[in-house]
Amino acid sequence: MTRWRLAVDPDVCIGSGACAAMAPAHFRLDRIDGRDQAHPVAELVDPDDAALGAALSCPTEAISVIEEPGGATLAPDY
Repeated sequence: MTRWRLAVDPDVCIGSGACAAMAPAHFRLDRIDGRDQAHPVAELVDPDDAALGAALSCPTEAISVIEEPGGATLAPDY
């Protein structure tokens, strides 16, 4: 069964909230050290167009979506 691994790079995320707005089942914002930071709700998820769309819409490409097993990178779209 294919699953997706979601991750947010904290050094790149600017906390815009676009991912949480587009895919609230997959991403949330938390306030860390005085700034908003996005986090995946769960690290491994079933494939979902909303999660992929949120990752592809991230203004800083801070979100990665990796197919498991296999390791194919679905986002960011380089």
